[in-house]
Amino acid sequence: MNVAYENLRLAVPRGRILGELLPLMARAGIEPEPAFFDKHERKLEFASNIAGLTILRVRSFDIATFVAFGAAQLGIAGRDVLMEFDYPEVYAPLDLGIGSCRMVVAELKEFRQKDNPRRWSHLRVATKYPEITRRHFSARGVQAECVKLNGAMEIAPSLGLCRRIVDLVSTGSTLKANGLEEIEEISKISSSLVINRAAMKTRPGDIHGWITRFEEARDAA
Repeated sequence: MNVAYENLRLAVPRGRILGELLPLMARAGIEPEPAFFDKHERKLEFASNIAGLTILRVRSFDIATFVAFGAAQLGIAGRDVLMEFDYPEVYAPLDLGIGSCRMVVAELKEFRQKDNPRRWSHLRVATKYPEITRRHFSARGVQAECVKLNGAMEIAPSLGLCRRIVDLVSTGSTLKANGLEEIEEISKISSSLVINRAAMKTRPGDIHGWITRFEEARDAA
């Protein structure tokens, strides 16, 4: 289907999820220009094989913001990012079933043996997700003091920064390697196609066409 899309941008994440996303994009008929695959390329916006559709390659944590403010009309964002920012301008119509992991609360194994989560009233937590963390504990009547970190979360408890963390886990091997044990799961996480709501209203034909393409690509996996 050779259709020209005027000034549409698709924001995609760098890193691990991109490896799962590229085959899905290919099934949806999207082929980035060769420079997109060059690890040394510094530019962030790339042409595609579809006239009028460009691809932004940005940090996964920034995609919801790009879409919310209209810098990109489409994006691929994890549920963790959508939960953390909760932008009303972002619509997530389609779970793509990629980037699967879990968001959990974990603490040092030595404390886990004698800890009773039902008795918590106040705790300090290291996390990349302070809003999710506060909401999660507030729902149980627990006050969470969040220490915002963007990485190396698992080492924070052993350094005395806190006893507990909230982070994403896949196999749990990193938790184990740093002496941590999972206490509870906050949410299952995967990546979705996200849409700018204003673009959905002003260009419904284009946007619904892409939702259909991505849905068919997901189901063809």
